[in-house]
Amino acid sequence: MLGKRLEKGRADRVVAGVEPDPTCAQSLQCCQAAVERRPIPLSDMAQGYGDLASDCQFWLQKLSGWNQACTLETQQDTCLHLPRFQEFLRQIYEALKEADPTVIMERFPTIRQLLAKTCQNPFILAYDESQKIVIWCLCCLINKEPQSSAETRLNSWVRGLLLHILSAFRFDVKEVGPFTQCLGYEPVDYYPGLLKNMVASLVSELREGHLNGWNTQRRMAPERLMSLSRICVPLVTLPDCQPLVEALLTYHGQAPQEVLWPELFDAINEAFLLKKISLPVAAVTILWLQHLPSLERAVLHLFEKLVSSERHRLREIECFIKDLSLPQAACHPAVFRIVDEMFRCALLETDGAPEVLAALQVFTRCFLEARDKENKQLRFAFKAYFPHAPASLATVLSQLPEGLPQGRWFQRLQLISQQLREAVDGQPQGSHGGPLQSWFLLAHFGGWADVAAEQLLRSDMDPPAALLWLLAFYHGPQEGAQQRARTMVQAEAVLRGLRELSGSARLSARDLQALGESSPGDPRSPACTQLIRQLLLNFLLWAPRGRTIAREAMAFLAPTHDVTREVIGFLDQTLYRW
Repeated sequence: MLGKRLEKGRADRVVAGVEPDPTCAQSLQCCQAAVERRPIPLSDMAQGYGDLASDCQFWLQKLSGWNQACTLETQQDTCLHLPRFQEFLRQIYEALKEADPTVIMERFPTIRQLLAKTCQNPFILAYDESQKIVIWCLCCLINKEPQSSAETRLNSWVRGLLLHILSAFRFDVKEVGPFTQCLGYEPVDYYPGLLKNMVASLVSELREGHLNGWNTQRRMAPERLMSLSRICVPLVTLPDCQPLVEALLTYHGQAPQEVLWPELFDAINEAFLLKKISLPVAAVTILWLQHLPSLERAVLHLFEKLVSSERHRLREIECFIKDLSLPQAACHPAVFRIVDEMFRCALLETDGAPEVLAALQVFTRCFLEARDKENKQLRFAFKAYFPHAPASLATVLSQLPEGLPQGRWFQRLQLISQQLREAVDGQPQGSHGGPLQSWFLLAHFGGWADVAAEQLLRSDMDPPAALLWLLAFYHGPQEGAQQRARTMVQAEAVLRGLRELSGSARLSARDLQALGESSPGDPRSPACTQLIRQLLLNFLLWAPRGRTIAREAMAFLAPTHDVTREVIGFLDQTLYRW
């Protein structure tokens, strides 16, 4: 097993008498130089160490068992508990980093035994950032100016452990020199070469079983595959082990149930999201198809970036989405529909937050781009991605404005409006194929709504009812037919006023403000107000002298923080689409 081979290759070294090489010495000096601490009161320390001391006994027993026996069961138990133990080490460091070393030893006497046993376990030192955290803890115990022989001995003991850690993965020439020379290796090259060969051997075995699935004698037994995947959990961030991780993910056994250790999926997904490893799209897709929680965490990871305090431009959001390989993986309909459902839930939970809506549209655009690059013979039918939508409507919407000549935009918008209206009219509110379902489909391709507003402002003909209906529905899908008709009438009146202003010799922000305000006798719904604001912003962009009054007009167009965010989002979307 890989764990046994690594255990053998990382055998414990004798600390006493080890003469460090220059690299180790420099690393140790850097560790010591980084130590800065401020004494804290004994009462606070006693309270802080109480919980740690109770947990310490549990981990001491675990460490004793791990270090005394070298069996498959011990290795599996070590791998299972490593994430929790690493978190325990972090808690120790947080408690120690500002304390006085002498007081630490008085209040927490078992810390020496705990750290010593930790440094003797190669599995712990090889796991993710555990080695770094242990070094931090040890540095906290060093007295920069020892005042007694006890403090001097403590410093010497800490230095010994640090030197052991920094040289733990080096081979002693006296121990393996003759053996490695016979193999044609230099001692310093033996361990990397051994690990590389072990990984290559296991990868070859996995791929041979995959390619010769009909020959059951060559396939890896499910029990062995489960054991191998469990031991690989702490090794997923090692670059040399990445081929093995990919081979495990892409291995297809004949067992009726999953044969990989569940924690392996979590470890791989976390390392991928935190950019500790890179994986090909095929491996990421398989990971998310086999382990739904990993896909959900990836989408939540994206949402966390969207709701951060810093506002991200759509180009940055596009980079986030592509870095996660979401568009490419979403070419598989099962992945797409899960991501799509999470966007739907996010829109409902945030009352259609502009940031979430914009991210959905960026994701859809990236997905269409990735799908276009796929082999046409391997593509899924477009109906598989939107199973509850009319196939013709989804296909018409999916061809974005940039893919058509501008001369055909108006005709395409009329067709979209007609098909949407057929899908919406006559459907009861809340039904499966009702207005919100149709709006969510349109929301994926919101660029068509933006183009409709531009066409209304740049055209000399009377405002077409089809485009007015499309915009009224986009901004107010929850409105009934009667309220939507009223919104269309109010929007048409504003459009006629804007055309008069466009031909006027003098243009002022006050005239624009008068059009934007509703009269007491003709109040506007929130959806109508949002639609008219979109028309006014497009007027400022497209009217010959619109930009000359833009700064002054913004004072009444964006009176609140929420509306200001909406205006900024509109400008960002326009720039992104252009």
